[in-house]
Amino acid sequence: MLDAQTAHRPPPEILVDEELLVIREASALMGKSPDQNYVIREILHLLSELLGLNRGRVVLPDAESAALHIAHAYGLSRQEMKRGRFQPGEGITGRVMQSGQMVIIQDVDNEPAFLFRSVAREHLPHETVSFIAMPVEQGGQVLGVLGVHRLRDRPRPLARDLQILKIAATLIAQVIMLNRHIQEHTARLESENRELKWALNKNPSTPGAFGIVGESMPLRRALKQVEQVAQTDATVLLLGESGTGKELFARALHLSSARRDHPFIKVNCGAIPENLFESELFGYEKGAFTGATSSRPGYFEQANNGSLFLDEIGDMPLAMQVKLLRVLQENTIQRVGARRETPVNVRIVAATNQDLQQLVSRGKFRLDLFYRVNVIPVRLPSLQERPEDIRHLVRYYLNQINQSYQRNVNIAPDALERLAAYSWPGNVRQLRNVLERLALLSENRLIGAAEVVAVIAGETVSEPVARPVTTFVTATPDGLRPYHAVQAAERDSIVQALALCNGNKSRAAQHIGMTLRQLNYRIQRLGIA
Repeated sequence: MLDAQTAHRPPPEILVDEELLVIREASALMGKSPDQNYVIREILHLLSELLGLNRGRVVLPDAESAALHIAHAYGLSRQEMKRGRFQPGEGITGRVMQSGQMVIIQDVDNEPAFLFRSVAREHLPHETVSFIAMPVEQGGQVLGVLGVHRLRDRPRPLARDLQILKIAATLIAQVIMLNRHIQEHTARLESENRELKWALNKNPSTPGAFGIVGESMPLRRALKQVEQVAQTDATVLLLGESGTGKELFARALHLSSARRDHPFIKVNCGAIPENLFESELFGYEKGAFTGATSSRPGYFEQANNGSLFLDEIGDMPLAMQVKLLRVLQENTIQRVGARRETPVNVRIVAATNQDLQQLVSRGKFRLDLFYRVNVIPVRLPSLQERPEDIRHLVRYYLNQINQSYQRNVNIAPDALERLAAYSWPGNVRQLRNVLERLALLSENRLIGAAEVVAVIAGETVSEPVARPVTTFVTATPDGLRPYHAVQAAERDSIVQALALCNGNKSRAAQHIGMTLRQLNYRIQRLGIA
């Protein structure tokens, strides 16, 4: 027989219909609105109204810190939501977020870890209150915590409440992930829209039209900076590793400016002997020194009304830095041997692969000149920072090389993959040199992976490589010759290399460890026929 107490105990509350209604309505909410806050709040509303699981809240981590906050709630005021902040591992909520394990508190009054941070105890029912905290998970990742209050003495079985809460937590996780995908997709579309507008609005005089190849975001950021300052006369300092295309950016800056119809003069500060710096930059008058049989304008005068590109400005001697600073301040130059000054109107674009601030601290670069040239610094990304551009660069340069040398060479897909996987410490310059070598030395019309592997292996050799021609240079680890002043002693080696290669300058440059550009510069400077 049942005792009197058992006889008067109400039967367990099953509420099967209500459970199905919660599941059906919660699922329907996901298709009604893309608003994450609305959908989750309505799910919490259903749990409260139909099942009596009150003061539901979803706690999520902050985007910029590890702290947790109540992002969505039903039955809590704004102030209560604002107070609901926890560190990972703090309180019941922090513990669930950290461990990913559900926690059930049978009586919040007897649990020291329950902090009453959002709702004070006096605002809760006087009877025994339980708290359930359940992880909101997706693919093994804990996204947040679902928490609800529950009256412990209610007749409804706890197991059924836990079952419905698990379903609600799964639906909430899907809402959060769906919202993230929507946000990411929207951001990507907005970015693409901005880029398309930029591409549609640009004209042939913008940087993208001048040989700067690629679509990566680091490259686009640099191009955007160039575009923003092109129409001004502000001094631009191009920063980046050797071979990142500083000359291309400088030329693009010039051609995008109002000075595009005037000269663009490039000067490699690392290739001018110190005793010739002043006469090269400022020119000289007839009779100014032995051999000055006529007057000659310097680079500044040649660039008048245009742009002067000072490459490797960190290699400029200190004595010359003083004179350059004066020119930048006064906008006048004085030829060597002249008695009067000449006004010049020149836009300076400087470039370096060195840390100028470090050079300043070591006393090798003037601080006042640093401030003068560092007006608009633009950092050019290395090839390692934009690997997605390698395939575009390979196709672009291979097409150029084919046209220059009347070749018809293509590259196999597996060979292209090998090139894309290499780190390219010498950046775009090294990539172009390797492609030139592959195209000129390939015996087939299709460059294969084996040829690429062999050439790249040669690029990474650190041991000195024996060359058939006696040479005065030492190759750097990336296989490229460092810049230094042109020396008369180079003539014999260059002539010998050209003779050995039957006048083929590309192969001659490879023999003596130079780029084609470096070899052409020395042929011109040394007057080699």
